[in-house]
Amino acid sequence: MVHLYTGEGKGKTSAAIGLCIRAAGWNRQVCFAQFMKGNDTGEVHVLENLASVTVLRSKKKFGFYHAMSESDKAELADIHNKILDRLLEIAESANCDMIILDEVTYPVKWNLLDMEKLQRLLKMGKGEAAGAMELVLTGRGAENVLLETADYITEMKCVRHPFEKGVKARKGIEF
Repeated sequence: MVHLYTGEGKGKTSAAIGLCIRAAGWNRQVCFAQFMKGNDTGEVHVLENLASVTVLRSKKKFGFYHAMSESDKAELADIHNKILDRLLEIAESANCDMIILDEVTYPVKWNLLDMEKLQRLLKMGKGEAAGAMELVLTGRGAENVLLETADYITEMKCVRHPFEKGVKARKGIEF
């Protein structure tokens, strides 16, 4: 099935990582792919040390999309599509029980992913192709293609956040 964690509130990636750890705890093979993130984050340190979890992400930090040059956007799209190619290889080999596409809503919205390839992967999460598996998607502002595909949709709502008072992201809490 396909899970989607979306909305303006904190906790989308954290919820996906919770599912990742739950699956890994039962010796399930999990591929955790992060889009739009190349910065150092605490969750990656832990996930990379779990034998049944494969982490795929950019090694380069690009910063916020609105501040990126066109060449940066093209480079990031290439990185994202290489991650997507690798996920398809893994999925088609049936060596993965769960694939997490963290922050995937952004490259979908900004055309930084090959949508045909993403659709193939989404079909696997719907059990419509050989090697069906659980798919977990995260990110704000999910497009209709993701909303219509998801079996589970959880919307995170921000009621209050310290950022509104000028508190910067804190190591070990927000990253």
